[in-house]
Amino acid sequence: MSKHSSDADVAFISALAELLNQNDLTELSVKREYGEGDSLNVRVVKQTNIVQAAAAAPAAVHYAPAPAAVAASVSAAAPAAPEDPAQHPGAVTSPMVGTCYLAAEPGATPFATVGAVVAEGQTVLIIEAMKTMNHIPAPRAGTVKRIFVTDGTAVEYGAPLMIIE
Repeated sequence: MSKHSSDADVAFISALAELLNQNDLTELSVKREYGEGDSLNVRVVKQTNIVQAAAAAPAAVHYAPAPAAVAASVSAAAPAAPEDPAQHPGAVTSPMVGTCYLAAEPGATPFATVGAVVAEGQTVLIIEAMKTMNHIPAPRAGTVKRIFVTDGTAVEYGAPLMIIE
């Protein structure tokens, strides 16, 4: 964090946000050096709504029934925002921007499918970035509950790819 707290820094950050929008970027990171031990790190991110299709039908989710009084107040209120799958404890998120592939080559058996049991470290999909195939390992052993991407889907950094429980 910079020791400088000036209007110049605010103008700099505003200019970065404008640059982000003008060039249709989703993220921009800059480090501004002022001198020895004094710098400003800025990361500007534009929230995007990525529509992702499920590769298979999602598993049934069971919720405990709500008391009648709570159910009545919930139905009268605005609908709640859907839970962010990237925040799920079993979420596997994209470590990079690229194109996601569920199998080693077209027509091959997918690395993982909904309901499959995977071991920690097992490749669950590939993300191609800059013509390099990056194998994405399962961070934990478990069962694949949901897959949020389809073969050939473009993914952003941090986008949820699948849930392993």
